[in-house]
Amino acid sequence: MADEDALVPLDDDRLPALSPATVASVTRYALASRADSTREKYKRDWAAFSLWCRAQGRPNLPAAPETVAAYVSEAADRGLSPSTVNRIVAAIGYTHRLAGLQPPQKTDGGQLILSVLAGIRRSHGKPPVRKAAADSDVVRDVLRSIKGDTLKDFRDRAIIAFGMACALRRSELVALTVADLTRTPRGMDVRISRSKTDQEGKGVTIAVPDGRRLRPVAHLLAWLEWAGITEGPLFRNTVNGSVSRRALSDQSVGLIVKRRVAAAGYAPGDFSAHSLRSGFLTSAAAAGSSIWKMRDVSRHKSVQVLSDYVRASDRYTDHAGEDFL
Repeated sequence: MADEDALVPLDDDRLPALSPATVASVTRYALASRADSTREKYKRDWAAFSLWCRAQGRPNLPAAPETVAAYVSEAADRGLSPSTVNRIVAAIGYTHRLAGLQPPQKTDGGQLILSVLAGIRRSHGKPPVRKAAADSDVVRDVLRSIKGDTLKDFRDRAIIAFGMACALRRSELVALTVADLTRTPRGMDVRISRSKTDQEGKGVTIAVPDGRRLRPVAHLLAWLEWAGITEGPLFRNTVNGSVSRRALSDQSVGLIVKRRVAAAGYAPGDFSAHSLRSGFLTSAAAAGSSIWKMRDVSRHKSVQVLSDYVRASDRYTDHAGEDFL
């Protein structure tokens, strides 16, 4: 039975005729097929599955389809969400592929796993909980409520204003560095080197206008100046009036958003880090921006998602029942 902590079972036994350096390269590139955060989740999922298999006296590598089906059924009964259960199956399959084995769901009898997953979705699926959008009015109120001049005040104003203006995911926001910024006469070009929908790292550049109302670029530059940041991560922890060299975690962005919207008089439970991204799209749709211009900033692969924002913003405009209700 494989070690429950091992997520990379490639070794000299499986690559017998290759040098250690080549084996290391194969392992490194195999790992690079998934983001670091995804691999960490997969590692935890695999460890938990391996411990369960050991307790049940069942092999985990290779794992029989009925073993995986039983494990995820128990996971669903414990209250894990369908999305988490899906990730567990993906983690098990990923580890099998790294070991040169077929994922259990792809082997004979694998349909059992797929049927169980479908049943879990039908039995436990819930509508997604949508957080409120931090639109331009909310962001304005939040910025007005941050009246101090501490490093945290400057940083949080920049995170709220610039994060909303970029429509970035929280992982993208904390990954930004000074080298990703280029000042232009009308604002700031922002290079996004890697994102959830760009795992190959092709990168894309978006434009952030200076703005007259929320002034995202001015808030960012003020933070960088006060913090003395000239290279490295943009957004960092502050401790006892000094600035860390390390970037904020993506979870920290959510906590900052909640704390600052609460100080502005909003219910913190209604907001999350994603509220900045959805706030940009909500405001852009309400202002009459085209889906294509919104997509230039948000980089959505699906136009359908952006269409939902537009429809939500003008659902009362030219309503079909306007003339007879």
